[in-house]
Amino acid sequence: MADKKRILSGMRPTGPLHLGNLHGALENWIDMQERYDCFFFIADWHALTSNYEHPEKIPDYVKQMMIDWLSVGLSPEKSTLFVQSHIKEHAELFLLLAMITPVPWLERVPTYKDQIVQLAGKDLSTYGFLGYPLLQAADIIIYKADGVPVGVDQVPHVEITREIARRFNYLYREIFPEPQAILTETSKILGWDRRKMSKSYDNAIYLSDSPEEIMEKVSKFVTDPARKLKSDPGNPDICNVFDFHKLYSPKETVDEIRHQCRSAQIGCVACKKKMAKNLIAFLEPIREKRAYYEKRPELLAEIILTGGNKARESAQRTMEEVRAAMSI
Repeated sequence: MADKKRILSGMRPTGPLHLGNLHGALENWIDMQERYDCFFFIADWHALTSNYEHPEKIPDYVKQMMIDWLSVGLSPEKSTLFVQSHIKEHAELFLLLAMITPVPWLERVPTYKDQIVQLAGKDLSTYGFLGYPLLQAADIIIYKADGVPVGVDQVPHVEITREIARRFNYLYREIFPEPQAILTETSKILGWDRRKMSKSYDNAIYLSDSPEEIMEKVSKFVTDPARKLKSDPGNPDICNVFDFHKLYSPKETVDEIRHQCRSAQIGCVACKKKMAKNLIAFLEPIREKRAYYEKRPELLAEIILTGGNKARESAQRTMEEVRAAMSI
């Protein structure tokens, strides 16, 4: 893949993946693997920065995340799929970069301050949490990635990675390219309560949910708050259920629902049931693939091992250059 630019991205294994993850990062990744030399990794060390008190949960989250990735269409033939902690060179480069990275660079990253506020109930006064962007930088530049697909909120992490790469190249010798942020569409999909779909809000529909679980969650969806009675006309443009129809229902159904809602010919319960049926049908191929990999743990382990070996070869080549440049 020498003629293709290399991109790298990862996800923290903190729980099951949901529709927001699918329509956000994963669909972008699936598209990119046709055009780039892609390295996608499960960032289990990063998960420890805010979940260090319960590390026993992470191995299963790692396995389930890889199953989700494979089930939605990430391909081990087209992309390098691996687990961060299996490549010890990440930790070595993280340590060496720590020797040259000023602490104020880490403290000024906006997401550091934001997460301190958002996760106020946790003790995050740790070096690991402060050094999160530095470990990210090591993850990226150890593979000499040309680009990193991110949402707008993650651009500062790519910027500090560029600064760290530039500083290393200046102090020692030119080894690392400065990666570019590849801005991607972030998912606008909302949870049943109209907040951003999130595990922490407990409002998500997961890729692994059964049809029964989906039906139950859809029944809780907030609809047009002004529509008190079935006989009242509704406004589909402010209804979260209608937003889901636009994603998962055929166009003729969407048009029909729009008209029936405005003219009070369909109630919210019936509308939800129609949407849930189409959402379940959309997720059926993913559920079938999940079942396939869950029944074949040896195949899953082989995919993880093969991806790890490929990633390690690349990381080892980079670290040989780094050690030589730093005379160690």
